[in-house]
Amino acid sequence: MTGLFPARRLQVLLPLPLQGVLDYLAPAEMPLRRGDFVSVPLSGRILQGVVWALDPPPSEVPENKLKQVLGRFELPALPESLLTFIDWVAAYTLSPPGAVLKMAISVPRAFQTPKMRTLYRLAVDNPDELTPARRKVWAAALGDMALSLKDWAELAGVGEGTLRGMREAGQLQPVEVAGDAPFPEPDLRLTAPVLSREQAEAARHFRDLVRAHRFRASLLEGVTGAGKTEVYFEAIHEALQQKNKDSPSQVLVLVPEIALTAQWLDRFRDRFGVAPVVWHSGLTPAQRRRAWWAVIRGQARVVVGARSALFLPFQNLMLVVVDEEHSPTYKQEDGVMYHGRDMAVVRAHQAACPVILASATPSLETLVNAESGKYDWLYLGERHGVAELPDMTAIDMRAHPPARGEWLSAPLREAVAETLKRGEQVLLYLNRRGYAPLTLCRACGHRLDCPHCSAWLVEHKKQGRLQCHHCGYSQHRPRNCPACGAEDRLIPWGPGVERVAEEVHGLFPEARLTVMASDELAGPGEIREMVESIARHEVDVIIGTQIVTKGYHFPDLTLVGVVDADLGLAGGDPRAAERTWQQLEQVAGRAGRAEKPGKVLFQTHMPDHPVIRALISGDRNAFLEQEAEEREHQRMPPYGRLAAVILSGTDHQAVLRLARHLAQGAPRSGDVMILGPAPAPLSYLRGRHRYRFLVKAGKTVNIQNVLKNWLFSTRLDGGVRVQVDIDPISFF
Repeated sequence: MTGLFPARRLQVLLPLPLQGVLDYLAPAEMPLRRGDFVSVPLSGRILQGVVWALDPPPSEVPENKLKQVLGRFELPALPESLLTFIDWVAAYTLSPPGAVLKMAISVPRAFQTPKMRTLYRLAVDNPDELTPARRKVWAAALGDMALSLKDWAELAGVGEGTLRGMREAGQLQPVEVAGDAPFPEPDLRLTAPVLSREQAEAARHFRDLVRAHRFRASLLEGVTGAGKTEVYFEAIHEALQQKNKDSPSQVLVLVPEIALTAQWLDRFRDRFGVAPVVWHSGLTPAQRRRAWWAVIRGQARVVVGARSALFLPFQNLMLVVVDEEHSPTYKQEDGVMYHGRDMAVVRAHQAACPVILASATPSLETLVNAESGKYDWLYLGERHGVAELPDMTAIDMRAHPPARGEWLSAPLREAVAETLKRGEQVLLYLNRRGYAPLTLCRACGHRLDCPHCSAWLVEHKKQGRLQCHHCGYSQHRPRNCPACGAEDRLIPWGPGVERVAEEVHGLFPEARLTVMASDELAGPGEIREMVESIARHEVDVIIGTQIVTKGYHFPDLTLVGVVDADLGLAGGDPRAAERTWQQLEQVAGRAGRAEKPGKVLFQTHMPDHPVIRALISGDRNAFLEQEAEEREHQRMPPYGRLAAVILSGTDHQAVLRLARHLAQGAPRSGDVMILGPAPAPLSYLRGRHRYRFLVKAGKTVNIQNVLKNWLFSTRLDGGVRVQVDIDPISFF
């Protein structure tokens, strides 16, 4: 960092939940530009911030009261497109700009001076003289790129002993470098798979958009197994070929849950020769620093990540892809509340590049934009290769009720038996973790609930514990009822995946079972192992929650049984039907993805429900048209604006007082409707009492201005937290 000189005024944004920028003085000779990282003092601390404005207009604070910028970091500046994006997100979500900036520099080690480390460059003239193992290293080399021994071992698929031997023989030469090893470059020379006519037409469209170097949003819709990934891989290939004198081209691919993309990562490696740079919350600090530095320096060519990857400092973003764009996990529901899909479109607009939204079950919002011509619309109607769409049938549980304490109907049991007899795989889907969603006392009717949330405790039988899936509280399963003291009268109520697995084991003791649920798998490594095990047919029956809907391809999986197709249809969520249709359509798509035909059975008490009828008939258009009509009639998104205001605090009376006070000052107009206050569906969450307002407005209303004029003019109780959720998708 540089020293201190005579000063000039500038504005710095700090990664703190402050309402705006702060003025500082910087040496006139210090070379600064907008987006540079600087070190500044604040309240006795030294913080890292970003130069937001140079030579701003005079403020009320005189220069002799301003503190000095302490120095500038030798890092590339944040690009203008990201600075504009941060301002846009802050204004749209009504969040402090500093809170949004924090997501862009959430790398504690980013500002540390990198240490020197030893890498190794291949130094071999004649590979014919090498042993077979060492020849693998030569074949895996990427030009003259230097790598660590560990990276060489992973790249070449050899042990580190082989590499140490090459080092001693002078076949690997040491190179001292500062910082982390660069990520390998994608190999654009590899042969692409042969595309179908539909795929080739869509790929041509996306290549043209990339070459045009301008913003355009597109929906890539296709039935499950149609090969959407291979199509947008072609767009990625085109983007990586684009030249820029200042920085190499970069691509961002968003996925709903990075831990569940093992097969996707394998397909990427097959197509481009290397793994992409990965970004998600589970990275270690060192991994986050390495990825972040590679992005800001333009060395990370393709990043695949969760929604937070939107805020990475790409220098030359040429393409954004949102895979499974319908997924509700793109919604951030704490801190800065934003929807990753919608913000990806804005991010691409700020970077002047195309964005591809891919899904077999697009959200109604995206479909409306495609139908209106706002988005391009590419459709793949056939499964790739010889695979065909599965046959789907509803099992009326009123006509085929299981025995008491059992959950699989006779028709589903028979189908499982026939499938296993043919040596094929079965998937039983139930979007409910644990053994039972509720434990109650048979003597007094008491239900065991969480002491910190208004939610029932879920039994996890294998662990012998009851757990809250909202705050994480857990306890041992008691022997006596905590209400009446009755001994051994607590019983599980309803099924979870563990209970279904118990029933399947009793029916088919020879079958190899596995439960695929988020709380059964400790991180991406275990998920990858399980997926590979299923693909190798080391498992006969998979009992899984929604994580099995994430695009997996299991060639021998031919039967999907949905244990409770009605789950999710009840309640007041206006998107319940759409979301259930998406989940069931996605899980049904796991069946028959190769040569063997697939079959899907839905257990339901409502076979005439529009969602079930749409799945069985394959007429998704009629269902979505009905959904659209109902939403339009109710002025719900995408035909109106929606925002939630959530009040929470440890003092119930203080929360209630503020809720009533806000209700008295609520705006009243023909185009704006304020519903509430009412206790939130989860009225007690993580030890805080909660009330909600729901704000409905016409599509042309600036709902942010309505909320600012209403909320910011009210004196808030210091002990009550007020959160604003623009475009909410859940109502807990």
